[in-house]
Amino acid sequence: MEVTLAKTAGFCFGVKRAVDKVYELADQEEKVYTFGPIIHNEEVVQDLENKGVHVLNSLDELAAATDGIVVIRSHGVPENVYRLLEEKHIRYADATCPFVRKIHKLVEKHSREGRRIVIVGNDHHPEVEGIKGWSLTEPVVIGSAEEAKNLQIPETEPICVVSQTTFNYNKFKDIVEILEKKRYDRIVLNTICSATEERQEEAVRLASQVDAMIVIGGKTSSNTQKLFEICRNACENTYYIQTLVDLDIKPFQSFRHVGITAGASTPNKIIEEVQRYVRIKL
Repeated sequence: MEVTLAKTAGFCFGVKRAVDKVYELADQEEKVYTFGPIIHNEEVVQDLENKGVHVLNSLDELAAATDGIVVIRSHGVPENVYRLLEEKHIRYADATCPFVRKIHKLVEKHSREGRRIVIVGNDHHPEVEGIKGWSLTEPVVIGSAEEAKNLQIPETEPICVVSQTTFNYNKFKDIVEILEKKRYDRIVLNTICSATEERQEEAVRLASQVDAMIVIGGKTSSNTQKLFEICRNACENTYYIQTLVDLDIKPFQSFRHVGITAGASTPNKIIEEVQRYVRIKL
């Protein structure tokens, strides 16, 4: 069997930077917290918990964390979180991905100029929650072509369109085309991370060339979910796993060529374990 691993599989720059920062602080500080899980990967979160890193899941928990240092994860946070940290004199390390931070600045700027912010993404994703918190006008989140068609903003109101960094690029283009037909006074900013675009493009190329695809990543990882969706559209035999434990090799007995890719929050260790296992067992 031939096994091909995507070159872009695994940690992206922003995630690696955030995870490395937490591990570094865990070795230096007595008490370390992250505001929300540092990444959407249970293996990494559990390993950090074993090292004494605690996850804070609410503003109340954050306000009470005055005895250590808090790491802001790569997804970023709303502006009010920074205010809370300053008011409570809580030490913090900001590991917000630079690409996400750029969106915060753009949203703040264009909303200050009076534009309604339209965010293309998943309304419940922490990155989108953070982006919404930098808008001075009431933001709107849309995640599908249908929602774009049903958008209720008056066409006389100027808008600024941005995207969640991990959104599907082709879906973003489709949504923008629908908004263009509504004749808004609009500014469209493609804020999908270049690494995300590259990962998605490579995934679809690989999926179209193999008999089966394995997509590795946390079940709550937005970018991994999108990778799975993209790969499945190009290759019917696409399998989504979190770790090697989830891999059932029985369906693979008849395949000659298997491709492997992974989300931006998947550690290299897990990817290597899956790749090695597939090569040896099949």
